[in-house]
Amino acid sequence: MADRRPPSAAVLLLHGGREAGLGPPPPGPLNLPALRMRPFARAVVRVTRDEPLDVAVREVRYGHRGWNGSREDALHDAVRALDGVRREFGEVPVVLVGHSMGARAALRAAGHPLVRGVVGLAPWCPPGDPVTQLADRDVVLLHSGRDRVTSPQASQSLATRARRAGARSCLVTIRASDHAMLRRARAWHTMTTGPVRGLLGLSALPAAVDAALRLPLDAPASDGTLDYDRLRARGDAAAGRRTEPAPGGAGGGVT
Repeated sequence: MADRRPPSAAVLLLHGGREAGLGPPPPGPLNLPALRMRPFARAVVRVTRDEPLDVAVREVRYGHRGWNGSREDALHDAVRALDGVRREFGEVPVVLVGHSMGARAALRAAGHPLVRGVVGLAPWCPPGDPVTQLADRDVVLLHSGRDRVTSPQASQSLATRARRAGARSCLVTIRASDHAMLRRARAWHTMTTGPVRGLLGLSALPAAVDAALRLPLDAPASDGTLDYDRLRARGDAAAGRRTEPAPGGAGGGVT
């Protein structure tokens, strides 16, 4: 059997957590935030297999359950995971996919030299978080307008601030969904895997997303905010292959 060549790109998935919690995440099926990301991991594997570019798909492991204020534990775990990719595979392009607290960690870690872009799912975006590390990065944020755990308005604000700092950024809103991404799971998968493939150069980005990422630095927030259902009606909701829907699961009061 021929040896498999090492990956030439990577996707790192970062699950959610809590605002505070020094204990480790619970093991196995008790870790609901990690379970929520498993369908996304399968979807990304499915749309990146059998491509000229071999893509490693990894889940970032946290040492602590919470962000924990100035400790920023999840951020440090994300940076360690990126350093691990560099040691194992070399200078390969990486796309970060994070949910909630994991999206905050992905956005904060995006200044790492390997990172090409971030797909943030229902991200936790406190108003004081820095954005200068996002310069020259592609940032696609997804949020439900009905999210009651993290703020879609804060995501829109961060996307705008990031653009003004030199990022290529946009926000895609998904109607009638929730923070746990269980309602309309296929929409979340479609709007995650399409940008992931596009950011890795495996296919074209959805045209409206590509146009939003190319907006000038001073573009208003409304220009960089897209509606998934309108994109879908125009046939522009995704690039690449379709993915399977997520199985049902429990929600939870996670950040």
